[in-house]
Amino acid sequence: MTTPSPTPADTDPAAYVAALRRLKEWSGLSYRALERRATRTGHHLPYSTAATMLGRDRLPRAELVIAFVTACGVEADEAEAWLTARSTIACGGPSAGSASMPHRRRLRRPRWALAAAAALAAALLGGASFGGAFTDDIEVDTTRTSLHLPHS
Repeated sequence: MTTPSPTPADTDPAAYVAALRRLKEWSGLSYRALERRATRTGHHLPYSTAATMLGRDRLPRAELVIAFVTACGVEADEAEAWLTARSTIACGGPSAGSASMPHRRRLRRPRWALAAAAALAAALLGGASFGGAFTDDIEVDTTRTSLHLPHS
């Protein structure tokens, strides 16, 4: 590994996972070898979990990131950079003053959609309550069993 390790992307989850894929290629290790190296360094990283993590474009959990980058052979200060980039993405991206990121609009549900969902939930719960789904005070008139016990 004479070339420097790839650096983490802090723009979005897909770019971050793509950088993790480049890191795996840089390490030259198989998923099984990464699992063994992670175990030797005191981390838990099943090979199937690592493969699944790199097969998606979602942000992986922090403990998986540290296990993965450590197993790939990244030094402690570089591993910290990977965690920092992950935290940056998880918290909404780079600071607003960053020129490298276009302005992102936060997706918001309209208030009427939330009100409609609350009304629907209330109607469903009210109907279930009116129908007796939440009551257990109905007495049993007869009990039928296939087992006949002798009278003593």
